[in-house]
Amino acid sequence: MVGLKPPEVPPTAAMKFVSAGLAGCIADLCTFPLDTAKVRLQIQGEVGMPRTTGSVEYRGVVGTLSTMVRTEGARSLYRGLAAGLQRQMSFASIRIGLYDSVKQLYTPKGADSTGTGTRLLAGCTTGAVAVACAQPTDVVKVRFQARALSSSARRYSSTMDAYCTIAREEGVRGLWRGTMPNIARNAIINCGELVTYDLLKDALLRTGLMTGEERGERGQVPSLSLQDPTPSSSPPSDNVPCHFVAAFGAGFCATVVASPVDVVKTRYMNASPGQYRSALSCLLALLVQDGPAGLYKGFVPSFLRLGSWNVVMFVCYEQLQRAMALARPGLA
Repeated sequence: MVGLKPPEVPPTAAMKFVSAGLAGCIADLCTFPLDTAKVRLQIQGEVGMPRTTGSVEYRGVVGTLSTMVRTEGARSLYRGLAAGLQRQMSFASIRIGLYDSVKQLYTPKGADSTGTGTRLLAGCTTGAVAVACAQPTDVVKVRFQARALSSSARRYSSTMDAYCTIAREEGVRGLWRGTMPNIARNAIINCGELVTYDLLKDALLRTGLMTGEERGERGQVPSLSLQDPTPSSSPPSDNVPCHFVAAFGAGFCATVVASPVDVVKTRYMNASPGQYRSALSCLLALLVQDGPAGLYKGFVPSFLRLGSWNVVMFVCYEQLQRAMALARPGLA
């Protein structure tokens, strides 16, 4: 067994909630520069963004990162990290930590297994609720990350100053700018990440692909998803390599389905007041200027970031919740 073994008593919902937030923060610390590069590439060439002879042009992931370090310093790669960590403690905790609980809530009593439709519904629910709670942190994070390309040269002295300034200049609604496209984005990403991870992990455990052993008929291994089984029912492949493969696949699927709405979300949240009437007008402006290909601007950094983020987050999440349950079995 690679990593901690599943405890005899599964982690509680509270343990999963805290573990998801901590795992999201660890993943952000590891992948934040890629997220910043993605934001810069997504808003480059945005309608209404002035171009001067001194404008910086970003080319590719490595080119964007090196250009930022050369022109703005290495600290620019982690600009907005405080808001990013605040976002993960509320956002990841809800959408990932509560996924199992909501999935069980939607599963009919007496059902032998959880259907794909139920998993998708649970993913959409936790994703939407998480956005509603954490949207201000996402707005501030994007503003900091996109600052060098901002037409209004917005400057915030700190994260708290950003919250106050946005609320004062744009109203409280400014902190929830782009909520609807963000809900759409995160409902899609949540399904792409959690449900894909859920299904891939379940398939890997049922078939024994990670150990080269056949697990027999489908009914011999219970549905595991994100919920840890007891040692007696846990197959030997329920380990870090299994979590790694499932998380990588989840990251790729999430990037493919969510990239278009992610581009629109980033541009709309970073826009100056009145630049776009709505998220739909932002989408139309993007299509007119760049065509359908514009919907996948920054796809490579998006995948590098989301894929690596998923791997780090899910591996840490699985281990953290097991560590909590093993350390405090009395709370399980």
